[in-house]
Amino acid sequence: MSAGQGSAGNVIAALCSFFVPGLGQLVQGRLLMAFVQFVLAALLWLILMGWLVHLWSILDAALFKPQAGE
Repeated sequence: MSAGQGSAGNVIAALCSFFVPGLGQLVQGRLLMAFVQFVLAALLWLILMGWLVHLWSILDAALFKPQAGE
């Protein structure tokens, strides 16, 4: 979908992750990472530390570079 770091696809994915942790990874087709980030953020919000995973999710979506075969 996206051409690489800084592409419009990554910006859209980062915006998705801004609203829901892991949604940007889901948009990029990275199902396992989306699940991990969503569940981890949900669990950590219980102890008010979910914002760390939320930020990680946004940055991960924005900085993602697809491998040559993807």
